Amino acid sequence: CTGNGICKCRVCECFPNFTGSACDCSLDTLPCMASNGQICNGRGTCECGTCNCTDPKFQGPTCEMCQTCLGVCAEHKDCVQCRAFDKGEKKETCSQECMHFNMTRVESRDKLPQPGQPDPLSHCKEKDVDDCWFYFTYSVNSNGEANVHVVE
Repeated sequence: CTGNGICKCRVCECFPNFTGSACDCSLDTLPCMASNGQICNGRGTCECGTCNCTDPKFQGPTCEMCQTCLGVCAEHKDCVQCRAFDKGEKKETCSQECMHFNMTRVESRDKLPQPGQPDPLSHCKEKDVDDCWFYFTYSVNSNGEANVHVVE
């Protein structure tokens, strides 16, 4: 019973948190927890303590690696820059192209939302047109609304 149960009459009786004919399947989902606090990054299922990624673009132990993705941060960088600081590549088209998220300004980086909330959350650090770093978070809630928090 792979040390996770007791053999009785040639059948394994598994200890709590283990299942399978040889008690070799862990029910612990902690190894499947992604950095955003979601099981398998919301892109897979946790089976026996291992992520089975259902979105083919994503891979890795917690379905967080995507070689072909631009990334949430890079994707929204120009819109956050024009909405928050009125500059960047989309400055002229900001009101047409960049109204797809709610924006909240915060005083400092420690005031940004932290992982552990129910919505998937990305922490971003991007360079602006003046070669300065700016910081923001991007999350999508259960209603499909995008929320950006940006450091002033």
